[in-house]
Amino acid sequence: MFAYNPKSLCADEFINHEEILDTLRYADENKNNVALIDSILEKARPRVTEKGTFCSGLTHREASVLLACDIPEKVEQMYALAEEIKKAFYGNRIVIFAPLYLSNYCVNGCVYCPYHKKNHHIPRKKLTQEEVAKEVIALQDMGHKRLAIESGEDPKMNPIEYILECIHTIYSIKHKNGAIRRVNVNIAATTVENYRKLKEAGIGTYILFQETYHKESYLKLHPTGPKHDYNYHTEAMDRAMEGGIDDVGLGVLFGLELYRYEFAGLLMHAEHLEAVHGVGPHTISVPRIKHADDIDPTAFDNGISDDIFAKICALIRIAVPYTGMIISTRESQSVRERVIRLGVSQISGGSRTSVGGYTEEERPTDTEQFDVSDQRTLDEVVRWLMELGYIPSFCTACYREGRTGDRFMSLCKSGQIQNCCHPNALMTLKEYLMDYAGEETRAIGEALIQAELDNIPKEKVREVCKDHLAKIEQGIRDFRF
Repeated sequence: MFAYNPKSLCADEFINHEEILDTLRYADENKNNVALIDSILEKARPRVTEKGTFCSGLTHREASVLLACDIPEKVEQMYALAEEIKKAFYGNRIVIFAPLYLSNYCVNGCVYCPYHKKNHHIPRKKLTQEEVAKEVIALQDMGHKRLAIESGEDPKMNPIEYILECIHTIYSIKHKNGAIRRVNVNIAATTVENYRKLKEAGIGTYILFQETYHKESYLKLHPTGPKHDYNYHTEAMDRAMEGGIDDVGLGVLFGLELYRYEFAGLLMHAEHLEAVHGVGPHTISVPRIKHADDIDPTAFDNGISDDIFAKICALIRIAVPYTGMIISTRESQSVRERVIRLGVSQISGGSRTSVGGYTEEERPTDTEQFDVSDQRTLDEVVRWLMELGYIPSFCTACYREGRTGDRFMSLCKSGQIQNCCHPNALMTLKEYLMDYAGEETRAIGEALIQAELDNIPKEKVREVCKDHLAKIEQGIRDFRF
């Protein structure tokens, strides 16, 4: 029997099954305890101090009580608090990115993924470096500056050397005014040595979805291949941080296991990173299982409603207030609109989840990893965000200025993020408007920029930003604070 220990490097101890079961029992016992619920909500509220705005966050047990609570008045208070916290630390900025699928060769047997080894009718494809370059140019022509590269796990077809070569190719492509300034990496769990190589290659965040924290379910869902090793997979973030990667991104695939179990496990993982490394996850992703080739999501009986999904997003924002939250085009426009307000700070736009999909005029579906619900163009997504009052941001400045890991978190906690991220968002939006936007999008964006300049706290920063915006109109690019 393993004992719960958030400071342990053993997955069975920092994601402890008995602790999760005890947490769920405690949540059930207290889901109608209004006094306790009020005290938890009060603990999570932002507090303004001399050093800036501070949030204490919540433990996995406290957050699980809120998740179990279904008192309508209290749920509305949770939503209002999530929105307050989101505004306090991320303002109205929404970071934009796109996934880039390099290869769908995979040796694993994951039963929920169409790339599983036994799927013999899906076309297998691996991009050459020439094809990578063409995909990058297509993404740059859309206006993207930030990518998340994806690849199946296959030591022979997709070795670390291939991933590193692709990263080098991506960063090397300068097309017109386009450039990919940040490459995040979502590849299988690997060694400390390989994580060091990724760090040296200049990656941003290393992202790895747990899929499920329920070990018994995990082993059944991953019956064959190296991903079958639950502990090696779950302990990957510790190896990544040992390898020098400051920013790591967590996520579960909601729908595989009971959502309350997954929610508790996800927060325990965040607590573990904070306890061991002094900094929690840079991002948390919240994908739900979707239909794909050879995959029927109804085969998994743990799907969650849009209401439960929204509540999960709100409570992640409350429990882990400083982390970035990511939602992809798996979700529909209406769902994305709802959860952006409740805590999501990063979204994909104009995404294609097939290998080589961006160079195809029509959206290819034969190699898609999952069905894309939001199929709008990047320009349509940018315009939609602005019409909702958000600033679409293509900023990558913190990563390029070394403001990663605990340095980013201290910036966020001190409130100084407004003097960096807000003007950077406006300047990268201006670049997009000048180089890629449609006429209607440009008009809306120019008005938004003028209105948002007044929200930069420091007058000196505001004046420098205005100067940079004028220079962007003259054709100069890549200013940043």
